[in-house]
Amino acid sequence: MQHMTASSNEASQATGELETPRVRRQPKRTRSRTLALRIGSLLFLFAVWWIVALCIDDVNQLPTPIEIFDHFGPLISHDDLLGNMAFSLWLAFRGFLIGSAIGFALGVAAGLTILGEEVIDAPMQMIRVVPYAALLPLFVLWFGLGDTPKVALIALACAFPTYLQSYLAVRNVDRKVVEASRTFGLSGIRLLREVTLPMALPGILSGLRFAGSVSVLALVIAEQLNADRGIGALLIAAQGYEQWLTVFCIVVVYMAFGILIDLFFRVVEHLSTPWRVGVALR
Repeated sequence: MQHMTASSNEASQATGELETPRVRRQPKRTRSRTLALRIGSLLFLFAVWWIVALCIDDVNQLPTPIEIFDHFGPLISHDDLLGNMAFSLWLAFRGFLIGSAIGFALGVAAGLTILGEEVIDAPMQMIRVVPYAALLPLFVLWFGLGDTPKVALIALACAFPTYLQSYLAVRNVDRKVVEASRTFGLSGIRLLREVTLPMALPGILSGLRFAGSVSVLALVIAEQLNADRGIGALLIAAQGYEQWLTVFCIVVVYMAFGILIDLFFRVVEHLSTPWRVGVALR
């Protein structure tokens, strides 16, 4: 059969006719298989970590995952790890909420109109390259000590990825669909709410997902300032007393924050954009 198909294709090429189309079948990806691959990659990473730690054989340089897991017990019971984690997450959430709201509003405004792009885009591109650590002393000068400068720093860090993705998502909306919607009488806020934003939603969610990860990075920097609560305070104290096992535990906590935030936005994206399931080539 394959020989006959190959012969027919050669004959078609000789006569200048079109070849018989070949259907490319994509392998079926089930949720259980995807979950197994994700968990397997994490287990492989922990296995490599374990082997390297055993080769080094120095708990201060690189402890094994079991040693870190056992050390979480004293941190929870004596250092109130869970309470400090909740406080740090509350800081990151407030900064993320404020920054993403500002970035979303500016991104939509810049993406919708030429005037908005001319007024907003240049200042945003200029400010976003300034290192966050360089702005922290200025925020202390402006807002004083306490949580306000930390929240402001996290908000600033989260505003830029949300702005960029919202701006690009709105600008890349198919103009033919927008014009067709206008012919049916949609305009102004209705056009934005019922056509532009739903079509730009995947890009906006990507920006929010990235901003969620950035909030953890900014949290690490923000909690270095006058930290009396939060996992940043535990990190500074552990460094001062050279408690390296505690430092490794806090690094694992930051990693867990990143995984949980990414998982949360994956679920939000899956629920809010069901039409995109299976669209991407796998």
